[in-house]
Amino acid sequence: MPKKSTVEEARLILELYNLRREPEMRKARQWWLTTFWPTCADDFMNVAMDFGSQENNWLRQVGSYWGIATTFVLNGIISETLFFEPAFCGELYFMFARVRPFLKEIREKAKNPDLFLLSERAIYGSELARTQFAKVEARVNMLRPKRGA
Repeated sequence: MPKKSTVEEARLILELYNLRREPEMRKARQWWLTTFWPTCADDFMNVAMDFGSQENNWLRQVGSYWGIATTFVLNGIISETLFFEPAFCGELYFMFARVRPFLKEIREKAKNPDLFLLSERAIYGSELARTQFAKVEARVNMLRPKRGA
């Protein structure tokens, strides 16, 4: 039985949620949600290597946010039950599902074996998260544009 979540954890979740409401973060999240649909590692790398572009900033901003947020659950600061609620971290699942099919190649091309590692560890390290992620990944794969389409 998971430990009962505390009021402190709930406050931290609300604080993390409020950070997502910052205007530039909202733009970055919207870009990930509606526009950024990489179909291969090169699609990701084109944005990742376009330093100074708005899309590069948004890519890093959302990726960094979820990297930081997952450290809280990985270090036991927030319970898995509270953190992995789809109402809170459905966006994490969605983001990770976008890159997971070619994550190994992205890491190789970026020469960064730790890219998305915190998100990956958090999701695959929790039975609850794996279950939720599988549902989201199936939807993302259904919506994913086909290469050359």
